Amino acid sequence: MNLPNKITLLRIILVPIFLFLLLFKPEGEYSNYTRYFAVAVFTLAALTDGLDGYIARKRGLITKLGKFIDPLADKLLISAALIALVDMGYITTWPAIIIIGREFAITGLRVVAAAEGIVIAASKLGKYKTTLQIIAIIAVIIALPYSLVLLWLAVLLTVVSGLDYLWKARAVIIGEQTSEGSN
Repeated sequence: MNLPNKITLLRIILVPIFLFLLLFKPEGEYSNYTRYFAVAVFTLAALTDGLDGYIARKRGLITKLGKFIDPLADKLLISAALIALVDMGYITTWPAIIIIGREFAITGLRVVAAAEGIVIAASKLGKYKTTLQIIAIIAVIIALPYSLVLLWLAVLLTVVSGLDYLWKARAVIIGEQTSEGSN
């Protein structure tokens, strides 16, 4: 297993650690510190996303495994954070449903496209979307002013980037409808 894939696996391993720290409710004078530790772990995990991709491209270490687990790790991190924030009452369910729903839909679309031999590459819009989601999640956890505005901006960018992927995959979508009927 190469270094970028090991870094991606580290991101996956950090997800339950982040969740434990975020959801752990100790009593006493240290009760507020666990969410800051959670933010540190979340931030570290988020930074590994850029690092693994950079190393893979720079050293020519892009693998099929990496192409599979890297987006999976991103979705695990973001989805886990959103679900935990809903559970904690920090956010309503709608932002989580929209963001997670878009991720499932676009991942499914990319799988169908790949089966047809079509690669729908990640776009800059998608990268901006992920960055804004990460910033919004951190802002919500540490209760920054206007953090919910940031979250809704992330939702908006999530929808826009999802529409961008749908546009890029229109040949796959139309091809599926014409060859197999509507589903």
